[in-house]
Amino acid sequence: MYQVGEKIIYGSVGVCEILAIGPLEMQGVRRDVDYYTLSPAYQDGKIFVPVDTGVYIRPVLTREEALALIRQIPTIEEDVYENNNPRLLTEHYQIYLKSGDCFDLVRLVRAIYAKGRKAAEKGRRLGQVDERSMKRAEDMLHNELACALGIQPGEVKGFITGMLEG
Repeated sequence: MYQVGEKIIYGSVGVCEILAIGPLEMQGVRRDVDYYTLSPAYQDGKIFVPVDTGVYIRPVLTREEALALIRQIPTIEEDVYENNNPRLLTEHYQIYLKSGDCFDLVRLVRAIYAKGRKAAEKGRRLGQVDERSMKRAEDMLHNELACALGIQPGEVKGFITGMLEG
């Protein structure tokens, strides 16, 4: 069980801080169940989640883990998936996005970026599914790295570039 004040990754919401743990004082909610009260770091509102939820929850990367991941980026293989069927493409990308794993997100971003380079060489652009999936993966990754590194999500790309070039 996580603790109040801890930052976690909660499903597709991403980085959240645990504000409280315990039963909720709301009508229509079981009083014998403990809930996490979560505050999303990059969205407004509060989320109430049963402690024993089936939704993916894990701790945010530590600063050391984030720096180690960034150092690994140049060696992470691209898994370029070529398919013109939007449904199959979406299903493939969802596997990476639902995992919530930063390594998988880097792999996905690198793969779509490589796919975009190939398309540009042929005078074409990425499709909407590719663009949306890359944006979602980058947002998830940048939000978690920003939290781990103590910077803003908009600064993550420059941080990574500076670290890898320096």
